[in-house]
Amino acid sequence: MLNSMLLAGGFFDNVSTKFYNDFIAKDRWMFLADGLVNTLKITVFALLIGILIGFIVAVVRSTHQMTGKFKILNFIFGIYLTIIRGTPVVVQLLIINFIVFASYNNKILAGILCFGINSGAYVAEIFRSGIMSIDKGQMEAGRSLGFNYFQTMLLIIMPQAVKNVLPALGNEMIVLVKETAVSGYIAIQDLTKGGDIIRSQTYDAFFPLFGVAAIYLVITLLMSTAIGKLERRLRNSDH
Repeated sequence: MLNSMLLAGGFFDNVSTKFYNDFIAKDRWMFLADGLVNTLKITVFALLIGILIGFIVAVVRSTHQMTGKFKILNFIFGIYLTIIRGTPVVVQLLIINFIVFASYNNKILAGILCFGINSGAYVAEIFRSGIMSIDKGQMEAGRSLGFNYFQTMLLIIMPQAVKNVLPALGNEMIVLVKETAVSGYIAIQDLTKGGDIIRSQTYDAFFPLFGVAAIYLVITLLMSTAIGKLERRLRNSDH
């Protein structure tokens, strides 16, 4: 019994020592804090860019599908979707940083543009599927009220489409948060990179990496909860 208590005491002492060295000593927790700020900064601005690009691409492609207009734009956007969805985001990140931004050293901006452009391709198809799921009579009803095509699309079609695709759109947002973990490939100190820096200094991987995983888990759980509440509120507004 005494030996087991001594062993347990030694175990907890060892754990507390490692925790202290990983997070408290030399304010190493700041690596995670600074990394979290960069991760959130990239995610928020990339999400805004992705939604904007996705909306424009979805409207053009669905309009072409329904009316045959915008042939050239539809062709260009089709190439964009094929390239972005057919290549790894890490490769896109490296291309934007080391080729497009070769003479302009702003890695955060490079990350925002890369993840925004990448997310836009997936958001576009989500929006397009939502638009195409709306009954064609809704467009005719809007035109009969005196709205032009784009007013009808913006004021009548898109609000209904967003309700239909909100779960998929929320999932894309969560995926985007986790995709930013590859930002370290271009030396951005994001959340994952912050944990790796601590690991490289203390030679202990357990607490830094599980700490990073826990923070990502909390972020995704908060986002899932917020999206779920929004879905329920939108459903209740229909009644």
